Amino acid sequence: MRQLGLGRHLGRLAPQLDGAFGADGVFAHDRLRFVDFVDDVEELLEEVAWQEWGNKEAVDGFEEYILRHYSG
Repeated sequence: MRQLGLGRHLGRLAPQLDGAFGADGVFAHDRLRFVDFVDDVEELLEEVAWQEWGNKEAVDGFEEYILRHYSG
């Protein structure tokens, strides 16, 4: 997100994702289903994109970029 100029949002998003990973950095499957985590992250990223660009096309493009970037 910093590379995209969206780093200022990290401070607000990080607490919302707190608890999804253990101290060892491994996803906490015993606390949260991974599919629910992915849905939550998708909603958070859509909110950031909407705040930055304010239109659905930009939100969809941002979401597509993030999914392509992190899925390899």
